[in-house]
Amino acid sequence: MEVYTVTVATGTSEYSGTNNYIYLTLVGENGESERTQLDNPGLDFCRGAVDQYKVTSPSPLGSVLLVRLEKQRYWVEDNWFCQYVTVEPPDGGKVLTFPCYRWFVGDVKMEIREGTAKTLTGDSALQLLEHRRTELQERQKTYRWVTWAPGIPRCVDAETEADLPQDARFDNEKRSDFEHSLHYALLELSLKKLTIWFGKSWDDLEDFKRIFWKLKSPIAEYCMKHWKEDWFFGYQCLNGSNPRMIQRCKKLPENLPVTADMVQRSMAGRTNLNKELKAGNIYLLDYAIMDGIPSNTIKGHPQYIAAPICLLYQHPDEGLIPIAIQLEQTPGRDTPIFLPSDPPLAWLLAKMWVRHSEFQVFQLLSHLLRTHLVVEVFCVATLRQLPAVHPIYKLLAPHLRYTLEINCRGRTQLISANGIFKRVVSTGGDGLLILAQREYKVLTYRSIQPLYDFCDRGVSQLPNYFYKDHSLMLWEAIHRYNSKLVVCYVYPVYPLNGSCVPGLPSKLSSREELCTLLAVAIFTSTAQHAATNNGQFDWCAWVPNTPCTMRQPPPTDKDAVTMDMIMATLPDVSQSCLLAVHIVSVFSAQIPLGRYTEDHFTEAKALEVIDRFRMELKEIEKHILTENEGLELQYLFLLPSRIENSITI
Repeated sequence: MEVYTVTVATGTSEYSGTNNYIYLTLVGENGESERTQLDNPGLDFCRGAVDQYKVTSPSPLGSVLLVRLEKQRYWVEDNWFCQYVTVEPPDGGKVLTFPCYRWFVGDVKMEIREGTAKTLTGDSALQLLEHRRTELQERQKTYRWVTWAPGIPRCVDAETEADLPQDARFDNEKRSDFEHSLHYALLELSLKKLTIWFGKSWDDLEDFKRIFWKLKSPIAEYCMKHWKEDWFFGYQCLNGSNPRMIQRCKKLPENLPVTADMVQRSMAGRTNLNKELKAGNIYLLDYAIMDGIPSNTIKGHPQYIAAPICLLYQHPDEGLIPIAIQLEQTPGRDTPIFLPSDPPLAWLLAKMWVRHSEFQVFQLLSHLLRTHLVVEVFCVATLRQLPAVHPIYKLLAPHLRYTLEINCRGRTQLISANGIFKRVVSTGGDGLLILAQREYKVLTYRSIQPLYDFCDRGVSQLPNYFYKDHSLMLWEAIHRYNSKLVVCYVYPVYPLNGSCVPGLPSKLSSREELCTLLAVAIFTSTAQHAATNNGQFDWCAWVPNTPCTMRQPPPTDKDAVTMDMIMATLPDVSQSCLLAVHIVSVFSAQIPLGRYTEDHFTEAKALEVIDRFRMELKEIEKHILTENEGLELQYLFLLPSRIENSITI
């Protein structure tokens, strides 16, 4: 009789434990152990418990290939989350670890593999090959593709988060934290009284302070003080909520009839527009993608959309500043070019219209489409095509955690027919889908790789572009990390079945191409998402800085702009407050980049690579903190400790 020592670890999150029956069988190359009920004196399988048992086999099993776990109901159904199982052979040899990290729901039987990462070519045992095949068959039945709307990336087939399997759902702490954030927003913002004033304009700009009088954010408070200043407008183009819109202007667009004389007052001494164009100091924000987008109607009131073109100048003393704004794509008598030399309120309102377009683009395109929806494709594809033992699955799994649930919540609560966008945003309703479809047509694989993105936009030489500098550091660290993990394994390259974004090759011809693809997936789900998500409150809480909607059409007469017109154009009390609920509720507890709560890798060589990655992230953290010392306006959104390990919010 052979006696194996088995250790079973129960999850540490709330409700992970169970009082149901748990049975275990060891499956070896030479046979199976006895089916053993795991039952010690006292309570087994409590939350966080690590329980040890003896499992017998009538004969030696040889190498233990699988652990079969079964849960059966006792009185009432009680789900169980198993973290891992370890097996110590009778001869005291090497202890084997079998990662699980799965929920057992109902009367269920599950087989888990020993944790050594292996590709298909690394398996020879028929039991293991069959296990791979069966696991993927079950996953492909569970995680199905669906087209939520034409012209945007496909997603998981689930109408709401409740339709997802338990393994893809938030754990109870995460769910409680998510819901607490919303409750906190409602209480702190005192919205119960304010939101009943639908359609009422604020009396003056100072009234917007009432939205977040208890909430503290150094950047949001700085924004309140400086949002009217041109240099601050330019700073946000580089380091705000949408820092990848700006591009170098080598030649003035034909539909922007700006002359050198018009902007001469904005130029430094002894230079002019033509000289600065040649010197590479003129930049552009072009919101052509907004042209013709149908605008929302909220409670019977039409909202308005513009498609601005904004010219900026890298001034040697003042920094990046706007020098000309046209609010529509077609020039004409009713489409004036606004200049800093115009009446102050006219110039201020023109900048507000640019920032309003910025809100639409950053929320729907840079944030939702280019991070959430693109990463969901990686997530579903990984679950359908790679078994848990595969090294690429182990690499990607922590960076795809919870993404399916947060995206399902986004489709039902944010961009649905009755979601927050329909209620407070000018592109709500049909507009948001048309806008996303337009962007998806031009979204390329190249554009979501930072090195190419900065080069193609011609912005590599822009000073104080902290987003660029920090993104490149993180991209290189992530690329090195997954490259080192990939070379730990003999990894063949396979053709891809379709692509999630245009330009993605249908075949990977080298490990280098594979490593770049993995870097795109991890960087997008971590650093890029943090860059567009984490500053929402900072840049949008002061509503005039980034209006979510506009209630009057763009001005056609510079001299007719008054403060009453501005207040009638900006979001009303109800719209401002509902937006505030959304941007405050995006805060939740996080697992920082490089911190893995689930140990999918068990080999020493892989664990060493992970440790080196964490050390490199610490060095990046130190560099960023040192760089920000003494800065009045700090850029800390890409501190590794503030970057979520996956898209969970």
